Amino acid sequence: MLKKLIPRQQVNTIFDIDLQALWEQGYRGIITDLDNTLVGAKAPLATPELLDWLKVVGQIGFQVVIVSNNQRNRVTKFAEPLSLPFIYRARKPTSAAFRRAMSIMNLRAQQTVVIGDQMLTDVLGGNRMGLYTILVKPISLADEGFFTKVNRRIEKAALTIMKR
Repeated sequence: MLKKLIPRQQVNTIFDIDLQALWEQGYRGIITDLDNTLVGAKAPLATPELLDWLKVVGQIGFQVVIVSNNQRNRVTKFAEPLSLPFIYRARKPTSAAFRRAMSIMNLRAQQTVVIGDQMLTDVLGGNRMGLYTILVKPISLADEGFFTKVNRRIEKAALTIMKR
């Protein structure tokens, strides 16, 4: 079980991901979390830096789907101005939203990357589906909800166990 919590790659931010290398390895789609992965949990819109990153992602040829456990209103207000498909109330780490995102992109697991800031939702869910998982450090811990804070404590305990 603990092996499913280990990401294939770990970076500080999405901006540290070598997108060209992923493309050359055959990946064509990105499933990304929203809160504390793309922007802070309370940031209503994309930052200029994120807009530039998404432009590069598109120029390379990647498809992107936002998959978030957050509510419809939050995800819609963020994703619609970017013309990005999205899934809200995803119930990660269950597999349904990951399958749906791959279906939207018409891609297989071997072609899909998952980017997120939580081991218990993004990494676990992606690894269970056989996706390439990338863990980023959370943008801000200050604005996180109750369940995310609980997840962070469990992640910390799991990391301690894994280091032994």
